[in-house]
Parts: sequence; structure tokens; C-alpha cells
Amino acid sequence: MRNRVAVLGVPMDLGAGRRGVDMGPSAIRYAGLQQELEQLGLAVTDHGDLEVRHASRLERGESPRLHYLAEVVRVNRELAQAVASLGQGGALPVVLGGDHSIGIGALAGASLLGRRVGLIWLDAHGDFNTDRTTPSGNIHGMALAAAVGRGHADLLAAWPDAPFVAEPDVWLIGARDLDLEERQAIRESGLNVATMTDLDRLRMQTVMEQALDALADVDHLHVSLDLDVIDPKEAPGVGTPVPGGITYREAHLAMELVAKSGRLGSLSVVEVNPILDDHNRTGQMAAGLIASALGKVIL
Repeated sequence: MRNRVAVLGVPMDLGAGRRGVDMGPSAIRYAGLQQELEQLGLAVTDHGDLEVRHASRLERGESPRLHYLAEVVRVNRELAQAVASLGQGGALPVVLGGDHSIGIGALAGASLLGRRVGLIWLDAHGDFNTDRTTPSGNIHGMALAAAVGRGHADLLAAWPDAPFVAEPDVWLIGARDLDLEERQAIRESGLNVATMTDLDRLRMQTVMEQALDALADVDHLHVSLDLDVIDPKEAPGVGTPVPGGITYREAHLAMELVAKSGRLGSLSVVEVNPILDDHNRTGQMAAGLIASALGKVIL
């Protein structure tokens, strides 16, 4: 793993149905992220935030099934270029969200850093809807589908090299809230999926070790951590909370195993919503999980 880290914020909430996650990058920084990482001996450069226009200044767009499409595409194009540039400069990119629509740009950038990308996507949701199946029109619920080349042509055309990752190289972990048509699409896909039922049965260590072993030969490993994968009793400040999630320690174990593998190429942490949080508990948790992914251990 590289000893240089480049932090980049994306204060995006346009892909979600609830405002507030645009403040996520600030909350994670306020929790002491840079100090946490520097205490690990890492050289940290914070590159600030990408510019994202506020919803009050935008039209939702003509399509009720792709809210704020133009701005979401613009921001993700810029994010992809930034992630690629930072990685090519020798740093490990850490992207702070923002809603999970930024997963598209983060993965597009990762795909420019290695021909074969492996993806571990920790999330309560599948994010595998398209404009044909979405019940909301919120693009954060389409990010994983777009990353594997599924979805509306206007969304995919923004990234000429899509798909960024092959379905068999995707591990979706922690899912427990899937829409009806989304569930069917996942069943028929080539994704590797460990639902909460699987985690209850097999435990986090087994699932993460299986994922990391399966992705041992990829050129670039990207981990996308949505804080709503954690039970809202422990992480209340998330954009779309769902009961029955993983525990605080299971989340740290997952990140510790990523660090132990030594293969992390880039990381995105999303959906922290300070409006719904309790004294920045979730922001602090996010900062701690990033530190675990980059090598922090208890002893």
C-alpha cells in the first residue's frame, strides 16, 4: 500500500432523495481524519472539494427517472479525472462523499489506473437500479449498475470506457434493502453478493477473505464504503438508514482485512448525513474506518 494519501471531497447530494449528505466531507474532516492518517506515518494531502452546484440552483431535469442527470454527470466526469490524476501521481485516492452516485466517477477514475478493476461495495442497498426500474429517480441507487455498464445511454455515455468493472469482479456486501426489479436484476447478474443473511451465517471475516482472495489478481482494488451498511443504532447519520446492519466492529474488521491484504488502490466513503447524526458519531466512525483501511490496528 502507498504511503501517500490524497483526500478529495465531493459534496454531492443531487443523487439522493434527502438533502444533507453534501456536508459529509466536512463532517469526516472535522472528526480528525487527517490527524488519524498522519499518526499512521502517512503523508496526507487534502485537495479540498470538487464544486457541486446546489439543488436550489438547478432543475431536476426533464426525466423523472434521472434526477439532476446533467450535474451528476458533470461532477462524476471531473471526479474520474481527479482520481486518475491523483493515482497516477503516486498517491492513494480517498474520496469523501456525498451520496453514492459519486461511486461512478470514483470507479471511472480507478479504471484508468488498472486494466482490470476489482470492487468491494459495502452497502445496505444494491444500487443496481436503472432508469427503467428505479422507483425514485435518484441516481445514487443506480451507481453500481452504471459501473458495470447497465443503465440509460446518457448516463453511460459520459464515460466512454464503461463498464469500469466486470460483474464477476464485484463483491456487494451487506445488502438488505432491495427493490423488487433490482433484486431480480442482481439475481440474474454475475455479481458476487453477500447479503446480511450470508453475513449472519458466514461472518464478516469469511466473506471478506473470500472477496479478497477472489480479487487477488486484479490490477486495481477499489473499496466503496456506504456508511448505511452499518446498523443505524451505531451509525445514525446516514442518508438512507436501514435496520439490521453490520456492527461497528464488523465494519472495522472489514477495513482491517482490506489493509492487511496490502492491495487497496483507492477508497470512497459515502452517505454521511450530519443533519441526522448525533454529535458527529457517524462522521467520527467514517474517519476511523478510513484509518483502519489504511493500516490502523488496535495493537
